[in-house]
Amino acid sequence: MFYGAAAWDPWLIVAQIVCLQCLYYLTLGLCLSVLVAPRVYKMSLVYFFDFATVTASAPTGWCVIASIFLTSIAGAGVFVYIVERTRKCFDFSSTVYIIHLFICLLYGGWPSTITWWVVNITGLAVMVLLGEHLCKKRELRDIPVGRYRSMH
Repeated sequence: MFYGAAAWDPWLIVAQIVCLQCLYYLTLGLCLSVLVAPRVYKMSLVYFFDFATVTASAPTGWCVIASIFLTSIAGAGVFVYIVERTRKCFDFSSTVYIIHLFICLLYGGWPSTITWWVVNITGLAVMVLLGEHLCKKRELRDIPVGRYRSMH
């Protein structure tokens, strides 16, 4: 399909959102298991969804913050293959973080710490800007036309 043909495919959009959300939590889980799990007695969903674990006042909180930022960077890299378009990065990034906010609301209530908001908004910005940069680099690549033979 050509980029100019703007066909609206809701099933593709839903599939992309589900895929991005699953990869977001898979990557976050991997980062948390590497950075947080060695520091705590028992790993649980608290580190995924409870705003109280995102804190700058404890070393474990810093590991959670680092996990969120690493997940944002990885998410931006995934955009190149799933979203593919620079202009869609903001929409899909926002969707990932809004869904995450709703899950956090259901799990632990309204995030009432400024740290949680700063970390997640910064993570969103990193995902959007890096995703746009990587997608733009891919969009601007030369299109291979074929092999040129030397006439010598």
